[in-house]
Amino acid sequence: MSDIPLQFYRAKLSMPNSVTPSESLPTCHRSPMQSVREDLIQAVSKYAQPDYRKAFIQIANTFLPYIGLWALMIYTVLHGFPVWTTLLLSVPASGFLVRIFILFHDCCHGAFFPSRSANRILGYIAGILAFTAYEDWKRTHVIHHAASGNLDQRGTGDIWTLTVDEYLSASRLKRFGYRLFRNPLVLFTLIPLVLFLVIQRFPSAGAKKRERHSVIYTNLAIAAIAVVMSLTLGFQNYLLIQLPVIIMAASAGMWLFYVQHQYEDVYWARQHSWDLTRSGLAGSSYYKLPKVLQWIVGNIGLHHIHHVRANIPNYNLQRCYNEVAALQTVTPITLRKSLKSLWLNLWDEQKQKLVSFRSIRTLPRLTSRMADA
Repeated sequence: MSDIPLQFYRAKLSMPNSVTPSESLPTCHRSPMQSVREDLIQAVSKYAQPDYRKAFIQIANTFLPYIGLWALMIYTVLHGFPVWTTLLLSVPASGFLVRIFILFHDCCHGAFFPSRSANRILGYIAGILAFTAYEDWKRTHVIHHAASGNLDQRGTGDIWTLTVDEYLSASRLKRFGYRLFRNPLVLFTLIPLVLFLVIQRFPSAGAKKRERHSVIYTNLAIAAIAVVMSLTLGFQNYLLIQLPVIIMAASAGMWLFYVQHQYEDVYWARQHSWDLTRSGLAGSSYYKLPKVLQWIVGNIGLHHIHHVRANIPNYNLQRCYNEVAALQTVTPITLRKSLKSLWLNLWDEQKQKLVSFRSIRTLPRLTSRMADA
């Protein structure tokens, strides 16, 4: 396990002057872990304040360029420009669609606007553009936050991850399926496409009436847009614009989510020893990106902060990081370092880190070892 969380637990929290220091709080009835979390939540609480002005600025600098790029792509197809011109415009358009999804993500946490209704309205609009039903995704994402890093609560809103022992004891067919799923060419191309275009057209397991209706309304809106665009542009031209944008945006989104929770020293633990604060600080990465990319992805690289306090708006995350020293103990993952995560596929409970398929090549099947014992 990384020393990052241990350094944090040993260190005294450094807070902004406006935050009451932990020494002034009653601690006689608090466990050490509870004290750490309460102090940290107190330190970051001032940043969990949505701001209408900042929200509307982000709407303007995100939705308007996206709509403008769509208008340019429509112009290119209607006036017979070469196909590569339209495809070239689809690259920045997909970047802005990723940013729209980040705003959608904030709305799902009730973090973008001070108003719950405003979050819901924008959440539905952004979700339609991103092919994602607001209420249904919101429910599964809340489950993800509540169980992130918990080995006994895997399976909802996360990426399929097996332990070494689970993999070694699995059937040949399951091992083949898992290796295929974790293949980068599949995980970052085919899987995102199937997820956004097919799987998210249906309610998730356990969805209630509101979530099911959300999926229906989103599907109807997507279908209406497709019909109108097809009647005005032609179906092939609509696909020429829409498919490259959603494919690239979905693939980028999958990569971001992967890097946020799939890296060598990530935190996983069984239920009996799982800790929510540690899962936030050590189970969610600080993906340090160049400023332009950080802006495009709405500061989502500061994911360790997001998992400590999910309702901090994306536009407050960098300031929170800059002003709360306890959050700076996490070692950043750079673009170059993040590529190593592509070959980390299994959680080793003994070594407490993610390992590659290659690293376990010499290990016998677990069933054989158990039979020999």
